[in-house]
This record gives sequence, C-alpha cells and structure tokens, in this order.
Amino acid sequence: MTSDAPDQPDPQAGELADDQAEPTPLTHPADGVPEVSVSRGQIDAAAALLAAGHGPFAVDAERASGFRYSNRAYLIQIRRAGAGTVLLDPVGAGEDPAALLRPVAEVLDDDEWILHAADQDLACLAEVGMWPKTLYDTELAGRLAGFDRVNLAAMVQRLLGLGLAKGHGAADWSKRPLPPDWLNYAALDVEVLIELRHAIAGVLAEQGKSDWAAQEFNHVRVTDFTTSTRRDRWRRVSGIHKVKDRRGLAAVRELWLMRDQIAQRRDIAPGRILPDSAIIAAAIADPRTVDDLVALPVFGGPRQRRSAQTWLGALAAARENPNPPDAAESNGGPPPPARWARRKPEAAARLEAARAALGEVSQRVSVPTENLLTPDLLRRLCWDWAGATDAGAAIEEFLTAGAARPWQRELTVPALAIALTRS
Repeated sequence: MTSDAPDQPDPQAGELADDQAEPTPLTHPADGVPEVSVSRGQIDAAAALLAAGHGPFAVDAERASGFRYSNRAYLIQIRRAGAGTVLLDPVGAGEDPAALLRPVAEVLDDDEWILHAADQDLACLAEVGMWPKTLYDTELAGRLAGFDRVNLAAMVQRLLGLGLAKGHGAADWSKRPLPPDWLNYAALDVEVLIELRHAIAGVLAEQGKSDWAAQEFNHVRVTDFTTSTRRDRWRRVSGIHKVKDRRGLAAVRELWLMRDQIAQRRDIAPGRILPDSAIIAAAIADPRTVDDLVALPVFGGPRQRRSAQTWLGALAAARENPNPPDAAESNGGPPPPARWARRKPEAAARLEAARAALGEVSQRVSVPTENLLTPDLLRRLCWDWAGATDAGAAIEEFLTAGAARPWQRELTVPALAIALTRS
C-alpha cells in the first residue's frame, strides 16, 4: 500500500512566519455580542436566522466543569455565514432543552459542523438533541498537520494572525445571569472558526492529509462520548498510588462512591463535595471515630464535620467488605507496561520495538504517535502477539478489529510487522 502524504510534510506550511508582526487583537465580535436566546420565541427566531444563512456552522458549547456534576451545556454558540452568531441558553426557560432547541437542531442538519476539540462538546450537544451529520474538528486537524500547539487561540494566531481574547473557559457557566464579558468571550469562540477551518484545511491539502482528516472526523462523529468506557472510575482518584493495600483501596472506593452519590444528587462537582486528597488521607489513616476523622486535613472544616458520620460509614463499609478490590483494575487487558519486563519480558521487548517504529513513522509524516495509533491498542497488540506466518495480515486484522482507520493501518502495519517480527 502507498500513502498519499509526502515523505517529509512541512508542518509549518500555511502558517505565519516567526518574524511576522504581533497578531491583531480580536477582543470583540465584529457585529457585537448578540442577545442570548432563552424563550421559545427567541429560539425560533435564532433558528430562522441560521436557516437564512449559508455554508457550514461554527459550533461551541460552554459547560460548568468543576462546578457541576453534570456535563450539560449551559450556553451554545453557533455562527454561520450570512446569519452571524447566535447564543442559545438551553436551561434558562425551564423547559426540556431538546424540545426547546429542536428548531435549531433541524437547521443544523443542513450542513457541516465545525468544532474545536469536538470530543469535548459532542456529548453535551447530544443531550439537547443535536448531533452532526458531517463534522470538521479544527483541533484534530492541527494535530494531523503536526502543529505543536493546537488550542484555539494558538491556531487562530498561527493561521489567521489574530490574537483571540481568552479568559473564561473554566468559569461556572451555570451562573445566571451570565456576565457580559463572559458572553463576549463565548461569541469570540466561534467568530473566526469558519475561517480557521478553511485555513487548516489548506495546510492539510498541501501535506496530502485531507483524506486522513476526513476519516478521523467521521470516526469522532460516530463515537459515543456519552458513556464512560472505564469500569472502575474510582481508580482515577488523584494520589491513589499512595494507597498500598487492598483495605485502603476498598476505603477509596467506598468514599468515592459516597461522594459521587451526593454530588450527583446535588449536581455539584465531586471535588467540591470532598477533594481527592481528603479521600486518600482517610483511606490511609482509616479513622474510627469522629475525633480521629476531623483531625485529618479538610475533614476539620465545618461542612465536613457535619458530614462526619457519612464518611465514617463509608470507611466502616470498606472494612467490612469481604472482597476488597485488587491492586490493579481487572479489565481483560494487559497490565501496566511497567510490569511487563517482569511478567512477560518478550512483550516488553515487542512494545519497545513497536514504539520505536511508530516514532520513526511519526517523524516522517509529522503526526503524533498517539494519533497514528491509540496507545491502548498498541499495548494490546504487543501483549497478545503470538507471531504469524504473515505478520502484516495478522496486524492488519487486529488493528481493524480495534477500529484503527484505513490511513492509520496503511502507515503503521508495515512498520509494526517489521518491528514485531524482529523483536
């Protein structure tokens, strides 16, 4: 198989020269900040305005991550040529958001959606009945182009010569009313997204990667981002490596589950109920009394004192559990690579060779290795590999079953076949 990419694509193609003048500040939308559409009548008018425009839609959503348990959208921004920008409030009217926004969702079916880091917004947009029929992800396009910085502000500066005002991405967007400077920021997020899409598409075309991008965008579009693929989510507690025994892990799990239950019921971010550091401290110390618990960091505060019996109950449940969790999550996959040298040294050698091979491909085509092949799929291949008469065909079959796209297989199968055969 042959690739349509040049042997040494230039990741700088189409960007600003390093010695070019400072970017032109983009501090306010050219047409001003539009009024937020909240009521059914305002939403209908916004849908009519978008329908009168033409071409693709620039789409973005603001959530309240770090403040709310849910991942719902609290503001949706859409821009289209000939229509301008609309700002939609899915929650302010107190109606079912999907029903309220249905007129807009129907208009959005007309053409391509342009998003930056689509995987961050698609789930919350799906919750309100919006899903793209075609998609262009400018952040992912930047990765495929080999850009070292792919956040929106960096790419807008690099390709359009504009300095995008930022500053409220981590704000509590569930707040009402939304401050004017927040709305200005939100409108700017879609102000030049259409122009950015055309600019980065030109870079990818020069590099011969347009088809790669199309395959990636479609893969993102059909991926279900609404469900977690990880079974034991409590294992993601920061600092869990400090817990050295199964009893301690049981305590982490019970505290996490109790925190998650409270956070979900109150729609508050779990870390605002009880920080990870407090969970780890309690799991290690294993306090049995209120006095012992409140002597620990965080638990001595007034709010945590009132909840002391709740946390002590979770710790007691952990001690009484006859089946504490194992040190490592059992998911049917290989163990962490750090353990391979001891448990399966031949797999460790394969992984080292495969990573080196992918590194060479990455350098040649200027695409990050994690975009060439997901690290998890590579680990599974190296762990399970038992050899084959036709290594290329076997690897092709394995990667296909793992949802690797054709362009990825075309680039990686030959390199991996050599690496795994030699190792």
